[in-house]
Amino acid sequence: MQEFVSGHWLFWLVNYTLALAAWACLGRFMMQPFVAADSANYIWRGFRMLTDWAVFCALHMVPSYVRPIFLPLVAAFWLFAIRFVASLFLLTQGFAPRVTGS
Repeated sequence: MQEFVSGHWLFWLVNYTLALAAWACLGRFMMQPFVAADSANYIWRGFRMLTDWAVFCALHMVPSYVRPIFLPLVAAFWLFAIRFVASLFLLTQGFAPRVTGS
């Protein structure tokens, strides 16, 4: 079990970092109708801290007619897509763990 985790640390680091950012973008998208943009709520500030960079990138990747309220959703989509491609790449390069039958 130790080899499963420590032997493939690059895969786990990339996978979990992208997953954290993507799910935080979805959390931000779901929470934004209920809180003000400059709210002092600690959960909202956590979502903003984790996702501001992704929303900024999404802002520059999508056409200007996309409303800002949908930018966290767009960012989450791109993060999930990057996570999928990165996981496949790491799997083909031998950096991901393989599940084998006994």
